[in-house]
Amino acid sequence: MTASRLRAWAADYLWALDRQARALRRRRPLPSGPGGRAPVVLLPGVYETWEFLRPVATALAAAGHPVHPVRALRHNRRPVAEAAEVAAGYLEDADLHGAVLVAHSKGGLVGKHVMLSAAGTRVAGMVTVATPFAGSRWARYMVGRGLRSFSPDDPGLLALAAQDEVNPRITAVYPRFDPHIPQTVHLPGGRNVEVALDGHFRPLGQPALVRLVVAEVDRIEDASR
Repeated sequence: MTASRLRAWAADYLWALDRQARALRRRRPLPSGPGGRAPVVLLPGVYETWEFLRPVATALAAAGHPVHPVRALRHNRRPVAEAAEVAAGYLEDADLHGAVLVAHSKGGLVGKHVMLSAAGTRVAGMVTVATPFAGSRWARYMVGRGLRSFSPDDPGLLALAAQDEVNPRITAVYPRFDPHIPQTVHLPGGRNVEVALDGHFRPLGQPALVRLVVAEVDRIEDASR
């Protein structure tokens, strides 16, 4: 690995540690704005709280989108299908319609499950960042079923990939270098956007990615009208 990629990897983990520390502090107010646009539901990655998505959430709220974190996911340790049931339940309990899911990493797999469920009629589309739709070859070396389930040959992941009817309503955003997902995260049939950023976590706080996510959420909302 080159020196520049090693630096990017280190910066990525420092950013993630900072986000975890923020989540342990006193709860900060949910980002809010003028409202009037499509509701957004936040789906964080594995071992993450929605704090990882706060930079994006703040910009979305400022653009008029009511922001909904699914707090019951906590650190998103449940299996993907179980986490999807929690998220789908939130959509129904909050009676959201025309919602746009904004997800990171594992959250994108959870979101796709939601879109394929009965609650999917409440979802206009999804924007997800660095989601291992085809898995990650590093996953098979991880400790614990929760991380090994992202292996490219995992039956659950393969079954989810085979259900491609909602792919056209998903925007898959991915960095040019992701230390967690060394292969492509290209989603067949989806809208795929590579950004000139490095890292798995840190791009979530970069202005270029934040602007892109807001623009894609607005595009999905407009297309669903």
